[in-house]
Amino acid sequence: MKLNTNNNAYIIAYSCAMVVIVAFLLAFVSSVLKERQDVNVALNKKKQILAALNIRDLGDAESEAKYNEVVLSDETVKANNEEAFALNSGDYKAGNYKIYECQVNGEKKYVVPVYGMGLWGAIWGYVAVNADGNTIYGAYFNHDSETAGLGAEIKDSKAWQDKFVGKKIYGADGEPALKVVKSSELKNAESEVDGITGATLTSNGVSDMLQDGFKKYKNLLSHE
Repeated sequence: MKLNTNNNAYIIAYSCAMVVIVAFLLAFVSSVLKERQDVNVALNKKKQILAALNIRDLGDAESEAKYNEVVLSDETVKANNEEAFALNSGDYKAGNYKIYECQVNGEKKYVVPVYGMGLWGAIWGYVAVNADGNTIYGAYFNHDSETAGLGAEIKDSKAWQDKFVGKKIYGADGEPALKVVKSSELKNAESEVDGITGATLTSNGVSDMLQDGFKKYKNLLSHE
């Protein structure tokens, strides 16, 4: 008996079989590659932390070695309900955040992660702080979907990231003073950074992210 390939039942059965086979193959490939993907994600995070410490443009092996050299510890600190800081959804639910204790050229530094929202999606960064707990040593920012040539400059422009170096995080009242503002609104050169031209909403997102993040880290950094 010849199989009628034009029959609706055959078409539906064939389609279902193909979906199952493709889904199985994708799941298998994902499982096989997961370990390598996890390694790459961890290495990328280490490179971002190193970038905040003004250590950039290293190869994979060099980055791994340098990270192990300069990062002395990465502590997960328990926060209370008022101070809960979201590294990711899992950390947020656990009420934990991280601080990386580092040593660069014989000097102690602290790297803290900050997370927020840009114009189109999530933004985040790592900010390196001097041992005084108040002066920025370096910064690196990243994003999911900001506009190329505009908001994406928070990642792509090292020159813009370098504007944060030497800025003071907290004001005389002990509250976060670090902000990103329009050049026409710049009033406190000690703690304010010019925003990216044409990317006001992304710049505002970075400013809010820093204000919120360093509010969470205030007590911890002041005790270092």
